[in-house]
Amino acid sequence: MSNLNIVGLCGSLRKASLNHAALRLAGELMPAGMTLDVLDWREVPVFDGDLFAQGLPPVVAALRERLRRADGVVVATPEYNFSVPGGLKNVLDWTSRGDDQPWAHKPVAILSASMGPLGGARVQYDLRKVMLFLNASVLVKPEVFIGAAHTKFDAEGRCTDDSTRKFVGDQMAALQRWIAGVKRMQTPA
Repeated sequence: MSNLNIVGLCGSLRKASLNHAALRLAGELMPAGMTLDVLDWREVPVFDGDLFAQGLPPVVAALRERLRRADGVVVATPEYNFSVPGGLKNVLDWTSRGDDQPWAHKPVAILSASMGPLGGARVQYDLRKVMLFLNASVLVKPEVFIGAAHTKFDAEGRCTDDSTRKFVGDQMAALQRWIAGVKRMQTPA
């Protein structure tokens, strides 16, 4: 497959976030023909049913359209209080509203980076449950948990660890194959 348009979502808004660094690494290691566009969700309001009743805020409508057009999504997220960061969950809540589901059958890869030894394992398990409900097609393996991430990225956010580079590169190659498989499943016989 060529010319795969991938969007990235980071669960952290910090510019120096280890997960932003991991997301950039994923983009760098994508096979030829895949490009990554990291979405900015900073302006998404807190979900409010009354606001939703008035229609989607323009920033949410734009995010939903960008997700819809993407061939796949890479989510890189830290773990907050053993689970999904509230801001990222809010984006998922907003973008999943409506009958025209942008997440339905969307190929998704998840990775996480943390300073702790588990590399964000708990956030991935919770995020996979949420994505299952959204009917997304989440890549099961390889899983990428970047533990002790502060020792694997330099001050400029470049990955200095060969094992981490291999894990992330392998996941991006698997995502490329996953997208092809999901597209085949969606093609009428």
